[in-house]
Amino acid sequence: MHIYKKIFLILTPHERYKACLLLFLITITSFLEMLGVASILPFMTVLTNPEAVNSNYTLNFLFEASQLFGFESNKQFIFFLGIIFFILLVISLIFKSLTIYAQVRFIQMREYSIGHRLIKLYLSQPYIWFLNQNTANISKSILSETQQIITLGLRPIVELISRIILSVLLITLLILINPKIALIISTVFGVAYVLIFALFKNYLSQIGKKRLENNQVRFTTINEAFGAIKEIKAGGLENYFLKKFTTSSKIYASTLSYSKVLAQIPRFIVEAISFGGILLLIIFTINKTGSFNSTLPIITLYVFAGYRLLPAFQVIYSSLSQITFVKASIDKLSEDFKKFKNNKKSQNQIIIPFEQKINLKNIYYSYPDTSKHALRGLSLDILSKSTIGIIGKTGSGKTTLVDIILCLLQPEKGTLEVDGKIITKKNVASWQRNIGYVPQNIYLTDNTILSNIAIGQNVEDINFETVKKVSKIANLYDFINNDLPDRFQTIVGERGVRLSGGQRQRIGIARALYNNPKLLILDEATSALDRSTEMAITDAISNLKGNTTTIIIAHRLSSLKHCEKIFKLDEGQIAGHYNYEDIINEI
Repeated sequence: MHIYKKIFLILTPHERYKACLLLFLITITSFLEMLGVASILPFMTVLTNPEAVNSNYTLNFLFEASQLFGFESNKQFIFFLGIIFFILLVISLIFKSLTIYAQVRFIQMREYSIGHRLIKLYLSQPYIWFLNQNTANISKSILSETQQIITLGLRPIVELISRIILSVLLITLLILINPKIALIISTVFGVAYVLIFALFKNYLSQIGKKRLENNQVRFTTINEAFGAIKEIKAGGLENYFLKKFTTSSKIYASTLSYSKVLAQIPRFIVEAISFGGILLLIIFTINKTGSFNSTLPIITLYVFAGYRLLPAFQVIYSSLSQITFVKASIDKLSEDFKKFKNNKKSQNQIIIPFEQKINLKNIYYSYPDTSKHALRGLSLDILSKSTIGIIGKTGSGKTTLVDIILCLLQPEKGTLEVDGKIITKKNVASWQRNIGYVPQNIYLTDNTILSNIAIGQNVEDINFETVKKVSKIANLYDFINNDLPDRFQTIVGERGVRLSGGQRQRIGIARALYNNPKLLILDEATSALDRSTEMAITDAISNLKGNTTTIIIAHRLSSLKHCEKIFKLDEGQIAGHYNYEDIINEI
């Protein structure tokens, strides 16, 4: 029962309200189907025995009612009953069509809404969470697992509920006609399905877990293979990744096929039982009434009801099987929604003033599952509109310091202040609007150079003059204008594969400058550039002096020649500060 509760809790309150409306529509449709089945009995009774109109109270009442519409004779009455039967059938089919449309739309829109909430939930997690995640696993949850939960979880639950309602109404009808036969039929079919489901339940749950695990391996393998295609081609590693994908993909496909086969198995067994049951029913009713004509209406009713009941029983079993199979995925998704909080950033559009200085006061930070502090009691003042450099060996805390300033990491102890204002979760978004950041590895989308520089903006909203201005600062404009036929409309390819490392880096610098930041951070941003390009960009960035505060992390000392002050980090602390000449002389 907890599976259904988890799926219910995954839905939003508005979606639950829609589900209740859908349930109401399903109930009406099932009731109309039951009336359609019930209407066959009086029609067949009069058809086989016209005199029953006089002896049967219900038929006599209907006959008198039909006379109000001009149906006087028994033959006309049969026609009248046929019309009623047909009208009920048409109404039932109309409602059934509307219900199917409502079901399909409700189910498919949940794939959109759950996927949307998942990506929103994951994106709202703090930066530190992503350091311990595999992006392929995140993609799998949003795309593949959500689809499986909808296809093998939510859809079967909706179908299960609709078929249970229909089955209960039809069985109730049959009980009203002949309780003994109805109870025997429902018990035989019910027990058959329950026994088969109990037999395969644990196996379905086990292969469902296997499917989840191997689906994760599939996504991870694809992500790794195409994310490192250059190294794979150079190292001849194609077969390794192909084999890894093939193994997991084969298990994934086989578990799905097993679940689908097991969902259909009872159908053939029950068809044999139902065929034998009809024969027994005919023999039983003939023995009881002594006439085939008198048994024909009852037989017709049971056959017609069976025509509706057998598929309903099969769908109920099939739905239970699919829900059991996808249980592991439902548990995983439910756990994510329950475990992760939606950390909403402040929507305040006001930018925190930055006119004086940034103060880092007694900052301590250590990464999860490590005992060593990346930063230990670090204090640092960065004056507004100054250009500073940060150096230090690998592991000295340079990147951690930058991540603290970017507010990607929250210090365990100490504060980050801007013009005396402490940066907290409430105003972090306002502070980050001041910052332009250039990492060592630039990520480019498979889009135009124009869209990559003004990333996050719709094409019609891009300020082309600003794009040209920042591309000139990044020493990129001449290359785009002279070497590329499509200029700023040139598609860069996935991750910028059609550009050199230096060209990608220059796009990253132009991107960081596009929003005219008050603080520009370059984290090894020129490390992929040749010396001449590096110097050209360093000189261009120096032209921002007096307008922009610049923090440069670099191994090459030549990148720091325009810095007013250079801080050296060691073991997470400031080991000293120098000017450019002091550093050169010391080395």
